[in-house]
Amino acid sequence: MAHRHPARHRAGVSLGLGASTAAYALDWYVADRTGLRAEPSRTCVGCRRSDSWSALLRVVADQTEDGRPTRGATILLPDPRRRKPGRGAWVHPTPECFELAVRRKAFGRALHLQGPVDLRPVAQHLGIRHS
Repeated sequence: MAHRHPARHRAGVSLGLGASTAAYALDWYVADRTGLRAEPSRTCVGCRRSDSWSALLRVVADQTEDGRPTRGATILLPDPRRRKPGRGAWVHPTPECFELAVRRKAFGRALHLQGPVDLRPVAQHLGIRHS
């Protein structure tokens, strides 16, 4: 029988040394020990599929217009460089995912917004005619 580390065995995880390990045990020789991925993944607010962040467009809310607070709708701005401050929503840069997100009102929900939302800058960035 293989020697097991007491702390890992207590947590239900074996070192993977031997054939009698449980099916649910984590094999430390196969698992990624660094915990790093090649690229972070995000979920599209339109189709709800997870994808790498480089394949998605980040959208942020801006409640100012030229430095002055707006009284009307919150403006959504595309953030292709992923550098603007604040909470972001992620969407595939396709008309289908954008329209799905608009229909489901997913941008307002993902960005924790209340009230009307102006989507024209994002639609213009994607080359979509949106009213």
